[in-house]
Amino acid sequence: MPIDPKKYDETDEQTLWEEYKKGREPKLREYFIKKYAPLVKYVAGKVAVGMPHNVEFDDLVSYGTFGLLDAIEKYDPSKEVKFKTYAMTRVRGGIFDELRNVDWIPRSIRQKAKQVEKIILELENRMGRTAEDEEIAHELDIDIDEFHELMSKISGTSLISLNDVWHGNDENEEMVFVDTLESPEALNPDTIVEREEIKNMIVECIKKLPDREKKVIVLYYYEDLTLKEIGEVLEVTESRVSQLHTKAIMRLRGRLSQMKSLM
Repeated sequence: MPIDPKKYDETDEQTLWEEYKKGREPKLREYFIKKYAPLVKYVAGKVAVGMPHNVEFDDLVSYGTFGLLDAIEKYDPSKEVKFKTYAMTRVRGGIFDELRNVDWIPRSIRQKAKQVEKIILELENRMGRTAEDEEIAHELDIDIDEFHELMSKISGTSLISLNDVWHGNDENEEMVFVDTLESPEALNPDTIVEREEIKNMIVECIKKLPDREKKVIVLYYYEDLTLKEIGEVLEVTESRVSQLHTKAIMRLRGRLSQMKSLM
């Protein structure tokens, strides 16, 4: 017998999920949408930080809602992962997918971002250590002030994030950074092994980041702080944190792409 909608709030959530998967009751689906709507706004708020003014918060919420709907339909309550954890991945992914589809990033900035990422990887491979800003600027044939200005433009307009760091051998399976926070949904044994290998690679790459960049990654992705809050911790401006985040992601993506090519 279906659960009375008036008793949803009094019922264990695991029971509600099991009930929903049995009959896809529309009222129960609506209950989950309303319950997790604040989660969508929270994730949208984090993504909005550092975005250009032409990116509307309401649009991000709308994109994230599609991710939430996808999460509700695909969530398996029998697996050892909380819905909130699973949904955050889907919501964040939904937002970034739509932003990429809109493709509002100026081509010149996108090309510069790829150039900087390539130069960082080449420098660090050649020197066997982390490349300094001055060294990167020298390779770009610009002075340090121009480099910082370039990084501000890249960090303020590009969708540089660890959410698209890696795609598994199965194109339908993505390995995103948030999957390293808690156990991902149950997968087939081969995929589990692959994800564990990738997770270890990401962790090792993070350990090799410059101290401040490492702190930004940990505080943003693990501790769930906003860029503004991280700035208060590190005693730097929010825009500086955004630049540190961008450089960290560029280093990680370059190193991980190189590792993947060797697999």
